[in-house]
Amino acid sequence: MVGLSCEAQTTAMTTAHRITVLTLALCPLAALAVPMTVQLRGPGAQPLAGAAVAVEVKGRPAKTSTAKAEIGQRDRQFTPQLLIVQTGTAVNFPNFDTVRHHVYSISPIKVMDIKLYSGTPAEPVVFDKPGVAALGCNIHDKMSAHVIVVDTALFGRTDDKGQLTLDLPPGEHAVKAWHVAQKSPTLQGLRLTVPPAGGSATLTLAD
Repeated sequence: MVGLSCEAQTTAMTTAHRITVLTLALCPLAALAVPMTVQLRGPGAQPLAGAAVAVEVKGRPAKTSTAKAEIGQRDRQFTPQLLIVQTGTAVNFPNFDTVRHHVYSISPIKVMDIKLYSGTPAEPVVFDKPGVAALGCNIHDKMSAHVIVVDTALFGRTDDKGQLTLDLPPGEHAVKAWHVAQKSPTLQGLRLTVPPAGGSATLTLAD
């Protein structure tokens, strides 16, 4: 460092080293994240498209107090029909139809009842417990949707090949997954090993 004494240069280098170490200590998981592709299959080895997959990483927050999401009603259908959110997410239910809807759930993780309404309800519904919530409309029986609530911000929906790619830290992680065709109305627990360079893995639901 030109113009600095040896003592000043040593102090500056030590300070820079401390800043680097502090940055790595505060963001170790982000620095180590690698792309990992998961394919979810059913008990018959068939790829499961449109499935919910969530990866729980130790040290990451399980809940949120700021996340927001939305399930609308359009053409007498819920849209989307599958919503994945982190525990604590506030979900709005805007009605874009010209007819009124009555949205409800009697699922153990969230009992809710938004009686006949148009437009957007004044208050969102906070999904504060992990699991699967089945939604319906008390007026239009063919309307149905599911809210998948997970204790992680690392989640997604599989594509037509049953695949989902996430940036994850190497190591062993717990996985929660669900597909509309499974017999159980609850999240299934699986395990995922992420190699140091990332890669791909196949996970299979039990039913």
